[in-house]
Amino acid sequence: MLADGTAFAGRTLGARGETIGEVVFTTGMTGYQETLTDPSYCGQIVTMTAPQIGNTGVNSEDSESSHPFVAGFAVKEASPRVSSYRADGDLHGYLESNGIVGVQGIDTRALTGHIRDEGAQMGVLSTECLDPQELHRRAAAAPGLSGRDLVPEVTCKKPMAWTEGRGAWAHGSVGEGDRIHVVAFDFGVKRNILRSLVDAGCRVTLVPASTSAAEALALRPDGIFLSNGPGDPAAVTYAIDTVRALVGKVPLFGICLGHQILGLALGGKTYKLKFGHRGLNQPVIDLSTGKVEITTQNHGFAVDVASMEGKAILTHRQLNDDTVEGFRHASLPVFSVQYHPEAAAGPHDASYLFERFTSMVRSPTSAR
Repeated sequence: MLADGTAFAGRTLGARGETIGEVVFTTGMTGYQETLTDPSYCGQIVTMTAPQIGNTGVNSEDSESSHPFVAGFAVKEASPRVSSYRADGDLHGYLESNGIVGVQGIDTRALTGHIRDEGAQMGVLSTECLDPQELHRRAAAAPGLSGRDLVPEVTCKKPMAWTEGRGAWAHGSVGEGDRIHVVAFDFGVKRNILRSLVDAGCRVTLVPASTSAAEALALRPDGIFLSNGPGDPAAVTYAIDTVRALVGKVPLFGICLGHQILGLALGGKTYKLKFGHRGLNQPVIDLSTGKVEITTQNHGFAVDVASMEGKAILTHRQLNDDTVEGFRHASLPVFSVQYHPEAAAGPHDASYLFERFTSMVRSPTSAR
């Protein structure tokens, strides 16, 4: 049941119970396990637009975090069988064992079209209460994501070293003696981002989102990374203050929520998109080269391009709606992108950004 009273009835998928979240859709035909375990989806009921989900099961290698973070999951049809040599479980069992309430058998095309027309909104998914009026009341009363800081629900509890790379999926290797030290702020980081940093030549120290600028600098980093994460970037005020204090002290690179927080720290503004960008087929143009990248994205907020005038230089733009996808500082070694270069759901169009970061750290003047 959506907050505006629109209802969809289906069959149970995963755990039984009730959950509330912002109902959104993602356009990927693959990568549902990565979607389920991406901390950026915290607080959201995710609808998959592909008609059948679950064909390849789940495995122990493809999770982006320790467990699923979605509030709920909606699909047209959950595959009745698993066909992958890598699978060690099925979608229904995975959702059930992790307590994720899901639904199958609904018209996901109609739901997606409704969200596109009316915007993402709060909804309730329940196997317990089937009274439309009561469900509508609960959905309508649920607080939205605007103004909500969800980062404390997904960040790590204490600093930790991250050493794992992408293994057989990596391109090339870096000698241990050549590594630069990067402190990565965990706003809800995906594991493959950390693996990509390691493969690009970084020695990574992951720190909680509440880490102060002084505490981060005390770790003597060569560079700072700002991760993805959930919720409204403007509500993460402590991180904005920290990043503002770090600008000019050490090279900075941000992705997704980290990109938005960096924009706010530089004096820009953010706003909520009508239904967001979620999927692995989003076209982005690199304004410096004219090259178009097919990217993976997951965000419901964006940086206001007008607010960044005189504060940063726009480097990447979304070709579907012209929203900001990347910027850099005019004179300091600072840059960020809205999309996810680590996801590489087929194309590796954006993987160069990790090497750009390490090159910038080794030669900060090259970023100017």
